[in-house]
Amino acid sequence: MSYPFHIVDTEQTISDEALSRILDDFIDVKAKNAKRILILPPDITRFYSKAGFISAYLYHALKEQAEIFFLPALGTHDPMSAKEIDVMFGPDIPKELFLPHKWRTDVQKFGEISSERMLELSEGKLDYTMDVAANKLLEEGNWDLIVSVGQIVPHEVIGMANYTKNILVGTGGSDTIHKSHFLGAVYGMERIMGQIDTPVRRALNEGFDQYLRHLPIEFILTVLGPKNDKLALQGVFCGDGEDTYVEACKLSQKLNLNLLDKPIQKAIVYLEPDEFKTTWLGNKSIYRTRMAMADDGELIVLAPALHRFGEDMAIDELIRKFGYKTTDETLEAVKNNPELANNLSAAAHLIHGTTDNRFNVTYCPGDGVTQEEIESVNYKYCHYNDMIKQYPLESLKDGWNTLANGEEIFYVSNPALGLWSVKDKFISK
Repeated sequence: MSYPFHIVDTEQTISDEALSRILDDFIDVKAKNAKRILILPPDITRFYSKAGFISAYLYHALKEQAEIFFLPALGTHDPMSAKEIDVMFGPDIPKELFLPHKWRTDVQKFGEISSERMLELSEGKLDYTMDVAANKLLEEGNWDLIVSVGQIVPHEVIGMANYTKNILVGTGGSDTIHKSHFLGAVYGMERIMGQIDTPVRRALNEGFDQYLRHLPIEFILTVLGPKNDKLALQGVFCGDGEDTYVEACKLSQKLNLNLLDKPIQKAIVYLEPDEFKTTWLGNKSIYRTRMAMADDGELIVLAPALHRFGEDMAIDELIRKFGYKTTDETLEAVKNNPELANNLSAAAHLIHGTTDNRFNVTYCPGDGVTQEEIESVNYKYCHYNDMIKQYPLESLKDGWNTLANGEEIFYVSNPALGLWSVKDKFISK
């Protein structure tokens, strides 16, 4: 098979044995003579991506010939705990091989996107430069091979996750993260989600192509989708070019877009405890379903492990201070408050988490967050234990459900794995 590899199997799907053979072929083509290798996987929030399996397989296959390190593409997330590393990558990889990415301090600026280009990409709304930056280890590590591993899935900031985003946001610095997120927010989330070509994608791809192509970076991209009521690996795309990304996106659009014939009056979204502990991540429940929600509909977010708002403590403070208000109110706050203006990814997140008063959100945490805290950021509150009495999880299946009392609800067991929209709101570009 000639490289790049674009392997798709939507009928039988791709087993772990078949994935291992694909990785053996990748090693034979790209890693046979490598002596120093850096692997860039996602963190535990992309547990279902198969990136843990892929990263661990590469390590065990190559550890006798090469020094291998892992730099999880955390973005602004907390460093992975030892338990999370064991769950995702297995317990037999030495923990000292996992290097934490510190997004505020550990970055090198490779170049920048000009203010003229940012103005063009934002349709005249943003007049500033944006750093093209990534963790300094990418340049300083003297690597023979850097392998970026991750899942293609619809995304609220960039359209479709991964590829150059894994480098410039996942291992990126504050300027890139803040400004790319804000670019997506002011351009319009509903114009971006699920789209292959967006202004944020263009900015990151152009920056990567201009300033980071000298690095030996290869991408292994996975696409998963439902099969026989289970999540299954259906595509593996290995390459270093945009064609590999585009082909993976086309498959993800087929598998991960859920286009509905009618809007949802009431949605129940469950946030798996090991994956969702903050509204920074948990608000996928809001923006991944917003194009499917009916006006004046109700979104109930079951969040048993929620314990704060931001992954980053400084951003957590900003969320508490400003709350999830309307888009216009947040944009006005950016103009008038230097603290928020200097943390544009927080402002973007506040925009992502608003409904703009079109539908209602009830957050249902366990004991980690109080009613007062939830209501202070402009969501409604119900305790998780009380809500699951009304909507017991064991009685729900993904999609439409008609309850014993005749009520119709729509259930999503993991909002990170797709995008939901009524058909007339999503037009692929």
